[in-house]
Amino acid sequence: MLFECERVRCSRGGDVVLENLSLGVQAGATCVAGPSGSGKSTLLRLFNRLAEPEAGAIRYRGRDLPEYDVLALRRDVAFVPQLPALLEGTVAENVQYGPRLAGTQADVPEALRLAGLGEGFADRVARRLSVGEQQRVMLARALALRPRVLLLDEPTSALDERSKGAVEATLLELREGLGLSYVFVTHERAQAERLADRILWLEHGRLSEDAFGALR
Repeated sequence: MLFECERVRCSRGGDVVLENLSLGVQAGATCVAGPSGSGKSTLLRLFNRLAEPEAGAIRYRGRDLPEYDVLALRRDVAFVPQLPALLEGTVAENVQYGPRLAGTQADVPEALRLAGLGEGFADRVARRLSVGEQQRVMLARALALRPRVLLLDEPTSALDERSKGAVEATLLELREGLGLSYVFVTHERAQAERLADRILWLEHGRLSEDAFGALR
């Protein structure tokens, strides 16, 4: 099992977001779906300790999350946020950022290739790119860490249809070519059908019957 949650409780801003949540996430491609405010993004953030539960246990590959060094965990389980949050500077500098913190060297051309960007992007100013290109830089920045798992919070919500299709194709290629697992949040049934092996439906902070109609 990739991730396991056992009776997890988590609040945000004084409001309970997840309550008594128990579930398992297998390797492969998992979609976390549900209405707004149901705790989808919070669950992703719990998986690499960008958020912490108030109660319950979360395990990654059979070990409790607190047993992992948090920076090592975030290299193995990389988070890609909903909206691009790029650093000042070039695309290459953004891609190099995470590995540099870890004391390693990024393979910038390879990370860009895997994210569907050519080497010519390396010297471009990251914040001057289109939103779709910026989202790919965020993906390249995560891939430069050589993770085994990607956590993707609505990775195409800000993109047009063409860019969305390109990012989806990239994710499928990464899974096929590198054996990466990913857990992603979406509101779109069609996207869940295209990308996911299974769907976890959250409602009112709890695991519920899949309102998409048990796609898998």
